[in-house]
Amino acid sequence: MMFEELERVIEQFGKDKGIDKKMIIEAIEAALVTAAKKKMGPHVEIEAKYNEENFEIELFQYKTVVEDGDVADPDIEVELTEAKKESGEDVELGDSIGVKLDSEIFGRIAAQTAKQVINQKIRDAEREIIYSEFLARKGEIISGIIRRFERGTVVIDLGKTEGYMPLKEQIPGEQYRIGDRVQSFLLDVLQTPKGPQIILSRATPLYLIKLFEMEVPEIYEGIVSIKSAARDPGSRAKIAVSSKDKDIDPVGACVGIRGARVQNIVSELKGERIDIIPYNSDIAKFVCAAIQPAEVSKVLIDEGNRYMEVIVPDSQLSLAIGRRGQNVRLAAQLTGWKIDVMGETDMSKRYDDAKFSLTQIPNISETLATALFQNGYKTIFEVAEATAQEIIGIPGFDNEEQAQTLINSAKEMVNSGKVIIKTADEKFTVSGKKTADELLREEMQQLMEREKSSSVDSSDSELMKIRGVGPSMVKALNNAGVDTILKLVGTGKDALSQSVEWENKDELSAVYENAVILNNENLIEKGEMPGFTDAEKLSSIPELTRSVVLRLGAVGYTNAESILATTVEDFKTKMMIDEKKAETVYNAVKAAIQG
Repeated sequence: MMFEELERVIEQFGKDKGIDKKMIIEAIEAALVTAAKKKMGPHVEIEAKYNEENFEIELFQYKTVVEDGDVADPDIEVELTEAKKESGEDVELGDSIGVKLDSEIFGRIAAQTAKQVINQKIRDAEREIIYSEFLARKGEIISGIIRRFERGTVVIDLGKTEGYMPLKEQIPGEQYRIGDRVQSFLLDVLQTPKGPQIILSRATPLYLIKLFEMEVPEIYEGIVSIKSAARDPGSRAKIAVSSKDKDIDPVGACVGIRGARVQNIVSELKGERIDIIPYNSDIAKFVCAAIQPAEVSKVLIDEGNRYMEVIVPDSQLSLAIGRRGQNVRLAAQLTGWKIDVMGETDMSKRYDDAKFSLTQIPNISETLATALFQNGYKTIFEVAEATAQEIIGIPGFDNEEQAQTLINSAKEMVNSGKVIIKTADEKFTVSGKKTADELLREEMQQLMEREKSSSVDSSDSELMKIRGVGPSMVKALNNAGVDTILKLVGTGKDALSQSVEWENKDELSAVYENAVILNNENLIEKGEMPGFTDAEKLSSIPELTRSVVLRLGAVGYTNAESILATTVEDFKTKMMIDEKKAETVYNAVKAAIQG
C-alpha cells in the first residue's frame, strides 16, 4: 500500500511526538491488519510489512496450498496450480503462500478504522514514553506552572503532561495561585488506565534532602551525606549529616558561610526552621544531639525494643519535648527510636519506687536493684515474669544459674502475697490475694466515693429542686442533655424515658410530673400562667400558705370551685403532698367557700 511521502510523514510525526520511528511503523501495520480483517473477515490470515525501498506498507493474505479442486474456502486455501503461478514451481502441498493485496479493496470504513487504531496506538506509545521518562526522573526536583485545583489537589503543568500534588503533600499554610511556577519533588509515577499519573510533593522529607543535595556541593560530590531527615512541614525539620573527610565539618558545609546555604533552603520552604545535627553511630550520642537544643542528663536504653528514656533537667523539660511534642517527635523520626523524655525529679521518684520494689527480692542490694532498673526492670513483678536469657548480661547476673535464682526468688515473693506496693499517694499496701467479699467491699466503697463526688458536683443544679431527684439522677439527666427544669418539662415524659439511662422508669415518670408541677409554680409566681383566677382569694385562707396556693394552681386547681368538684381522695393523690396536710387544705377550702 503506497502512502504519499510516507517516509517523511513518519519521521516528522516521530519528531513532533518524540516517538521512535519503528514504533510508529508497527502501529500503522497493526492498524492496517485490523482494517483488512474487518473488511475480509477475522478468519483471514493477513500480515503487514513496511517496504523501506519504496516506502510502501504491503499487505499479504496467506493461504494454504491444497490439491486442485479441493479448495473449501478460497479465503484461506489456494489450488496447487494457482500457487505455482503466483510463487514458482517449487511450491508444494501444505505450504503457506502470501498473496499481495490491492489497497483499492479497502473502503472508507476500513480506512477510518485504520486511522482510529493508528491514533490509539500512538496515544499508547506517547503514554508509555511519558511514563518511562518521568519514572526515570523519580526522586528529582521538577518545576511547573499551576493550572487548576481539583478537590484540594494542585494540578501542575509539566510540559508533556500534568503533575498532581495532593493536599497531604502540600506544606500547610502555603498559598498556591493559578499561573504561579512551583518547585516540587517527584514522589511517584503511577500507571493508570487514563495514562501516567505524576505525584508531586513539597512536604516529604525527601524533598528537603534533595534541596540540600542541590545547594551543598559536598553532598552532591558524596563527601558529606545525609543519613536521615524528619519534617513537620512548614514548621520545623531535622537532618542528620556525616562526612567521609575528617577535615570537612558536615554541619558547617550544610550551613554555609553566614548561613547562606541553609537560608536558601529555608526560603524555599517558606520559613521552615531546620536543625542540622551531626550523625553518630553511637545511638545514645545521636539521640542526645537530636533532642537539642535541650541538654540531656542521662539516657536509659532498651536496644531490643529500640526504646530510649531521655532524662533532662526539669528546667529544660518543655524545651526537650517542644511545642505539642514536636521536638521529641522529630527526634524519634530522625533516629528511628521510640523516645520518652522525663525530668530529673520524675526520674528520681521513679528510681526510688523501682529500688523500693526490687529490693524486696531476697538478697538484692541497692546496687543490683540499680542495675536491674537501668536495664528496664522497674518492679519485682516484671522480674518474676522475665526469662533467664533476658536477665543474663545485666551486671551481677553473668550466668543462667544466677539469673534463674533471681527470677525464682521474685516469683516466690510475689506468690507469697507479701510484696509491699507504694501507691501514688505514698501509702503502702500488701499485694496478697483478696477474698471475693473484700473485693466487693472495695468496689462498693469506690462507688460510694464516686457518688459522693458526683453529689458535690451536682449540688448547684436547679434539677435538685425537683422532688425525687438526687445527684445520680442529675448526672443521668445531664448525660441526656437535660440540665434545667424547663428542658426536662419540654422533653416530654415518653421522650425522657427513652433518652435518659435510668433503671427505674417509674421513678423517672414521677420526677417528670414533679418537674411539671414545679415549673407551673414558677409560672404562677411570675404571673405567666393563664386561668389561675382565685390566687388572691385562696391566699386569704389562713391554712393555705403561699407554697400550697402555688401547688394548687400548678396541679390544675385554678379556682376554689374546682377543688370542691373533686373528692378528697383524688385531691390527696393530685396534690402529691403529705396525706394529712392535703386533707387539712381540702377541708379549709370547703369551709371558706361554704361559710
